[in-house]
Amino acid sequence: MPNKEFLEKICRLLRYDILTSTSAAGSGHPTSALSAVELMTALFFAGFLSYDLKDPKNLTNDRLIFSKGHASPLLYSLYHAAGAISYDELLTLRKFGSRLEGHPTPGFPYVDVATGSLGQGLSVGVGMAMGIKKIFDNRYSILANKNTIKNVERIPKIWVLLGDSECDEGQVWEAIESAVRFNLDNLIGILDVNKLGQYGETYEGWNLERYERKVQAFGWNTAIVKDGHDLNQIFEAFKSDMKGKPTMIIARTVKGKGISFLENKEGWHGKVLNEQELKLALKELGEVDLKVRGDLIKPNFQFPISPSTSSGSRAKSRDNFQVNPNNKINHVISKLEKFIPNTDLKIEISTREAYGDALVESGEMYPSLVVLDAGMANSTYEDKFQKKFPDRFFEMSITEENMTGVALGLSKLGFIPFFSTFAAFLTQTFDQVRMAQYSNANLKIVGSHAGVSIGQDGPSQMGLEDLAMMRSISNSTIFYPADATSTKKLIKIMIEDKGIFYLRTTRGKTSILYDENEEFKIGGCKVHPTSLFELRGVSKVKTIKSKTLIIAAGITLHEALKAQEKLADEEIDAVVIDCYSIKPLDEKTIIKYISEYKNIIVVEDHYPYGGLGEAIASLISNNQLPISNYAHLCVRKIPRSGKPEELLKYEGIDALTIFSNAKEMSTQ
Repeated sequence: MPNKEFLEKICRLLRYDILTSTSAAGSGHPTSALSAVELMTALFFAGFLSYDLKDPKNLTNDRLIFSKGHASPLLYSLYHAAGAISYDELLTLRKFGSRLEGHPTPGFPYVDVATGSLGQGLSVGVGMAMGIKKIFDNRYSILANKNTIKNVERIPKIWVLLGDSECDEGQVWEAIESAVRFNLDNLIGILDVNKLGQYGETYEGWNLERYERKVQAFGWNTAIVKDGHDLNQIFEAFKSDMKGKPTMIIARTVKGKGISFLENKEGWHGKVLNEQELKLALKELGEVDLKVRGDLIKPNFQFPISPSTSSGSRAKSRDNFQVNPNNKINHVISKLEKFIPNTDLKIEISTREAYGDALVESGEMYPSLVVLDAGMANSTYEDKFQKKFPDRFFEMSITEENMTGVALGLSKLGFIPFFSTFAAFLTQTFDQVRMAQYSNANLKIVGSHAGVSIGQDGPSQMGLEDLAMMRSISNSTIFYPADATSTKKLIKIMIEDKGIFYLRTTRGKTSILYDENEEFKIGGCKVHPTSLFELRGVSKVKTIKSKTLIIAAGITLHEALKAQEKLADEEIDAVVIDCYSIKPLDEKTIIKYISEYKNIIVVEDHYPYGGLGEAIASLISNNQLPISNYAHLCVRKIPRSGKPEELLKYEGIDALTIFSNAKEMSTQ
């Protein structure tokens, strides 16, 4: 082991930094940070972590994820001890404008992903370990400069610090299982077993053997550290055989270690020392040798505070996305082959199947595109991609939360991950997506079988809250295509633009509405005027009794178009807008038509809260648009099993209900 006296001095410096920075901040979690000091000292300063401080995003670096993100004072103190940040900056902990936030975010250049919602870090570690292995095993030229890694024999490791309390989260065990499935021998978990949670003791307490049995049952290597503050024991554990399997180092630690009146004491979680307590603690800690600190490097990253962005400034937001400077992703935009060889309106194909076709078509053009599935590939049609590109398809089974974290980890290495399941089941991933927005994530999420239109499977399978969920994510983009052509073209946009995207697909087959010459964009829509139906044999409207604007997307667009034909026969001019971009909306176009038509019907296969209807209502309100009549047709009853057409009628979102509402408006 390297000089033990030196490492002990580092430990004392870290404890000093943790206590003083949190007291200066007036908030934080010093006791949770103190328990892992020796574990992280050994990792950082005893030769186990391979990392270039001057080039944090280099693909040859190991990665460290603090899944117990509330221990961030320790994380920042480590980089102070390593010479990456000054003590003055350390004292900006939790202050507005500081890179050192209360829980880690990528605003600090040595952090890859935001953590703090417990239980998620190991999944991200799985994704990063998968990505690193794929890059280095294949010398993945699309993502890495071959000259940088061609002579590197050691595959970088992914280290994840976990707390014992978060091990009650099911996602942790989903990640543990998937790590074995994908043979991630470059993934090492460090479990800080300090026994005390925020409120009371953990269920397992200090029973290290029980943790070990559970982890080993999934096929991991394990190493127990009976005293997680003994540097010799920790060093030997880190030297243990980590080959062939992922490894979990399980260490018994003491919360608040190093300060007697904090050690193993309840009631101190999330509390800092006042001035008098800090003086007592520092006196007990003893003299701190600042000479052990590394020479300060000059950070080559600047992280100014970015102003809040709205849907109107999305381009700027995407430009701020942090991209690995070493990645050599080829973003050459090649002209796609024609999507649909025959645009006869009688052709029908489901948008979920079009999604599968689009993945296959895009696979050759975008080698960094990868696909993750949650046991639904034959329903989402991701199996088409699996058959063509098996090495870029990852079956995650029914572990939606874990799948989301793994996708995030892959995205941080330059991959473009698409993942999907039923829209209803994606609601389980809200916390994971919520956290991903703080990680500059590049995620492509697809929810199939949305709405009551799925039919007989019943309400448990019907995604009726998904638009509300995804609209609430800052700077997310939401697409809801109505046909195969728009689906495929929107997939192309999702690939080429960075950020969190959500695509909603439909189970049933629908007519093809657009040919390959149609263009689609973020914040766009398509307008279907009444005159369109002259081409379909509908008699020309001679007089206009009323003008109605119908706004729809996805499955209800087809219902709206049916209603439009019947309304033309009634001499009612109905313009239908296809809001394929739910977020952001094409505000300019929609405002123009609302201003002209004034009788407004919004129809969607979604609950009334948070979907297209609320987006349109907000647009009307914010712009103080005068309207004569307004109807929001949506799913207001608890749905049940039945045929799709029966359920659309039952919920009042079918063509006949749209027609009836428009006709009634015409008499007012």
